[in-house]
Formats: sequence, C-alpha cells, structure tokens
Amino acid sequence: MMSDYQLKTISALSAVSRTAWDAVANPPSESYDPFLSWDFLEAMESSGAASTQEGWTPAHIIIEGENGELRAAMPLYAKTHSQGEYVFDHSWADAYERAGGDYYPKLLSAIPFTPVTGRRRLVRDGEMDPDGLRDALLLGAVKLAEMNQISSLHLNFLTEKEYVSLGEAGLLQRTDRQFHFENGGYADFDDFLSKLSSAKRKNLRKERKKAQEGLTFLHLSGDDILPEHWDHFFEFYMDTGSRKWGFPYLNRETFELLHERMRDKMLLIFACDDGLPIAGALNFIGSDTLYGRYWGRRDERPFLHFEVCYYQAIDYAIAHNLKRVEAGAQGGHKLARGYGPAATYSAHWIGHEGLRYAIDQYLEQERAAVIQEHEYLETRQPFKKTGE
Repeated sequence: MMSDYQLKTISALSAVSRTAWDAVANPPSESYDPFLSWDFLEAMESSGAASTQEGWTPAHIIIEGENGELRAAMPLYAKTHSQGEYVFDHSWADAYERAGGDYYPKLLSAIPFTPVTGRRRLVRDGEMDPDGLRDALLLGAVKLAEMNQISSLHLNFLTEKEYVSLGEAGLLQRTDRQFHFENGGYADFDDFLSKLSSAKRKNLRKERKKAQEGLTFLHLSGDDILPEHWDHFFEFYMDTGSRKWGFPYLNRETFELLHERMRDKMLLIFACDDGLPIAGALNFIGSDTLYGRYWGRRDERPFLHFEVCYYQAIDYAIAHNLKRVEAGAQGGHKLARGYGPAATYSAHWIGHEGLRYAIDQYLEQERAAVIQEHEYLETRQPFKKTGE
C-alpha cells in the first residue's frame, strides 16, 4: 500500500547511494541502460554540466519504503530553457509567453543531453509494480508542478509501453523518429551488405573504401582508453560542439568522471593517420545496444563521419552480438546506410487549459504527419525487395 511508502524530492543524486539508485534504475529484470545509471547521471551533476548554473536544477523524485529502502525513482529536472533535450517545444514556450504566461521553469524527466529511449519511472521490482509506484511518481511530479506554479511536465524518449500508459493517464502524446541499425544476426559487414540492393551495396563499399584510404581504425574500451585518448577526443568534441550547437554541453571533468566510473561501458572509435587520431566517436554500451553519442574530427576527409560513426559501429555491434545501434537524433542520411526509421515517444502534462488544448490540437496533426513520413521512409530502405 502507498501508505507504507514515503515520496521525496532530492536536489542532487549524490543524496542517494550508487547501489540504491542502480537497484531501481537497472534491476535484474530489465536490460541495462548506461544512461540511467548513477554513474552517468551523477557525473552530469557533479561536473556542472547538468546544474542550476546551466539551467538544469535536479529535482529527482524518489519513493522509500518503511525501512528507508529506495523502491522507485524518477530522474527530474527544473529547466529554465529547452536546450539539450531533442524534443523541441520552443514554439510552445513562445506562444505561452506571448500570451503573458511563464513557460519556464518547466519540469523535465529525461537524460541530460541524451536522446536515447529508456525507462523514466523506475521501480525496483522492474515490470512488477503491485503497489502502483509508477502512478505515484507521476502524481508526485504533477503535484510538484502545481504547488510551484510550474507550467508543464515533460517525459522524453519514453519506451512505447510507458508512452501508452502515460497517454491513458491523460498526458498529451508526441511522436517522432530516429534511425537505428537492427542487427539481423549478420556474420560480418559483408553479410549485412549482401542484404542490400545492388546499387546501395556498391555505394556503401565505395564510401568505405574512400573513407579508409590511408587510415587505420582503433576501437578502445576499458583500461585501453588512456588520458591521451581523451585529449584527442575532447578536442574533437569541442570543435563539433562549437560548430553545431553554438556551445558544447559537457566539460572535460564530465569525461574524466565517465572514464573513471564507466570506461568498461564506453567505446572510443578513432580514425588515425600515421598513428595520430584525426577523428573519433564516443559510444556507450548497453546490454543489447550500442549508443553513438558524440563525434568530432581534426581533418576533413570524404565520408569519414559515416565511417567512424555508422560503419565502424555496425562492425562492433555485429562482432559483439548487439541487437542494434542507435546513432543519435535526426539524420535522414542514415537511411541509405542501413539505419531504418524507429519511432520515438514523449508525453506532456500542461497546466494551463488553453495552452493544453492548443498543443493537443497541434500534436494530433503532428502524429498523423509522423506516421505518414514513417511509412514513406519504410519504402525507401536500402534492403533488397522481395524477389530481388
């Protein structure tokens, strides 16, 4: 019964032990998600990347049992902007503020700077939730918003099951799409290529040959990752962040903490010219998925981004029997390279009735457009058609 539990809000993940958090974030009954781990989330906070100064104030909701044991949790942040989320609500904020409302701060349940699908209402017993702790977490977040006159609550990159559940609870539903590589049990990259149409197969071979000219490639994980490797990668990351986003979200301390805590769950892929890294990509390793996160380069080479981020990731996933590669947000160019469309989901509680109605009408049309686009993209995949 919920009367046997206590719901709290904590202002830092360090207030909870690593063991207690991970017991609800990655229980044995669930697949391992590196981004839900205490190691990852606390590194975002203690390095200052996800901090009040950067517009991310931690406000995590936890539920404890009678003996103080952590039973459930929801990663939650009060945000003063919409950067680093990848589910875009800037137009919602603009409309509300033009009407005289304060859209910010808002509440966000998501992984900072990480557009990866995963669980958001975390329960120690995994799929089993006889005491309705997931409902209690949602109710606690909504009450937190109402008590503090916060405009909205957003849960981004949900599993499909949680998306459906939150829709049934009355939250507004939003869909989008990414591009993922699905491992069809391929023996190697050539086996994967053999499943593509002739024209696409030839194009990918030409791209790989051109990208690999004069270069060698390193896959580094665990203790094989040395400080000098981070020196190179951080240079790449800062260059890409400054060009693409206007400013990088993470700092050097973030990567140092992640290395200290999670190097066995990280994969650095480097392209090297005469032994010197000229480009690199950072990936995280889940129980069945390789997650591509950041990339950068010192030298511009034809197709080098595709090779380092997409093809080398496929090589690794096949060699290590991983089911899929998630290579980040957006990127229709991934489709021709064997990464198929995959739906993403979010759910939204809007406090103001008028704003809620307007967003609801917009999302109904947006969902229809996303479905139509998804169906079209399915027909454009590079794989052989039946009978070919």
